[in-house]
Amino acid sequence: MSEHAEGFAHQLATATELGLVADPEAVRAILDDAVAAPDWTGPAVWLHADLHAANVLTADGTFCGVIDFGDLCAGDPACDLAAAWNLLPDGAADRFFELYRPAADPATRRRARGWAVARALVCMIIGDAGVHGRPGGKPTWGPPAKAALQRLLDTADPS
Repeated sequence: MSEHAEGFAHQLATATELGLVADPEAVRAILDDAVAAPDWTGPAVWLHADLHAANVLTADGTFCGVIDFGDLCAGDPACDLAAAWNLLPDGAADRFFELYRPAADPATRRRARGWAVARALVCMIIGDAGVHGRPGGKPTWGPPAKAALQRLLDTADPS
């Protein structure tokens, strides 16, 4: 995660400048905690690496598919475990991690929270660009990302 710290800081600064983040210090604390968490030392696992609301299909409120495998890679499972906050409803992340096997250790959960914040910030920025007619903007991306960020801020630190 530490190799991404500068990018995370830039995303947070951009989102803050756009008025998208009400409490940048609370967001910064999650990112700093994720960067400080021990690195993944297990084997690299297959990752979608871009799980957010626009890349997951649903039918009748149930997940039914995943699209856009352009970032497919192998690495730290925390990257995709961020979906617990980015995709699941309020209060579901803890239950997700209770049932997830193999169990995610506290350091993986800390890194996953960081990835979830980073993904939420990027999607909020893209959503804002869409609302304001800027190139590459997608206005529908903002609301689910804002909800994800709020879930993260409302969720206790897993460490």
